Amino acid sequence: MDPSQSPTLDLAERRLAWLDARQRVLAQNIANADTPGYRPRDLPDFARLLARQGGAGVDMARTDARHLGKAGTDRAVADRHLAEVAPNGNAVSLDVEAMRVADTDNAHALAIGLHRRWLGLFRTALGRGQ
Repeated sequence: MDPSQSPTLDLAERRLAWLDARQRVLAQNIANADTPGYRPRDLPDFARLLARQGGAGVDMARTDARHLGKAGTDRAVADRHLAEVAPNGNAVSLDVEAMRVADTDNAHALAIGLHRRWLGLFRTALGRGQ
């Protein structure tokens, strides 16, 4: 078996690509924090993207039909949960964006760790060590 063709590695790589795209969208939100009328955007949940694309061979257990929600798009969409809007129409909250950036960074570290450990498993099986 070629370890680079593993569904687990494919899922980790797709997650990393989604996280990279999300980080770019969040950076645009922060860069436009003072732009009049700007509305923050975000990507739909990764789980929705996976559900829409069929999960690429990775089946997820669903104990309730509502758990994964309806399929979305992988393009940035306007944020519908705006807590505050400035008088100039700007709705970017730097606190909210900072939390999203931190969440994205943590998820990125997790996906990279999974990727490294999965490849390490194959190296160990081949007797090449870590």
